[in-house]
Amino acid sequence: MAGTQQTTKNTITLRGSSETVAEFFYYGINNLLYQRGIYPAETFTRCDMYKLPLLTTTDEELKTYLTSVMEQLKEWLNQQIVQKVVVTISTEGTNEVLERWQFDIECDKSMTHDSKPREKSQSEIHKGIQAVIKQITASVTFLPLLETACKFNLLIYTDKDLNTPEKWEESGPSLIEHSEEVRLRSFTTSIHKVDAMVSYKLMDGI
Repeated sequence: MAGTQQTTKNTITLRGSSETVAEFFYYGINNLLYQRGIYPAETFTRCDMYKLPLLTTTDEELKTYLTSVMEQLKEWLNQQIVQKVVVTISTEGTNEVLERWQFDIECDKSMTHDSKPREKSQSEIHKGIQAVIKQITASVTFLPLLETACKFNLLIYTDKDLNTPEKWEESGPSLIEHSEEVRLRSFTTSIHKVDAMVSYKLMDGI
């Protein structure tokens, strides 16, 4: 995804913040899909982002899908109507949800497109994003092995009065019964704050 033109190295606007958060989700979800083995390792290529070696998909269909979703997410972030982004991992056969990655998003709605840019360095924001992605990567040490073929689903929670765009559909919360929950780190652009957590199915609950 292209870097924002609305953010200088030391200040950030609402539009720039929306771009930064959407960019985090693009790279974060790519890395998550790689770490959890949802797609074959050979369909990923290494890139350097946030001073980290990350993996992004070379699968054209997946790349097109994620880019399209992030463009829509960016637009909704701009409109300050996104509440959370959820990535679920479920079995291909039974659709049983095994992992649920939830990212709660808070937006300072006093910030508008006409507001003066806020003081916040890009390096400081990237340091926060780096910490979140590092923790997501490290989480494979405590998450149960995915021993069956799995797929992922991407849910975006918005304000209820929003019309669902074409090609999108309403979805349930995809909660997990008999789950363990781990809160992860958060980061902030000073306009948007993203809190991360993961819940996963306990083996003795299967």
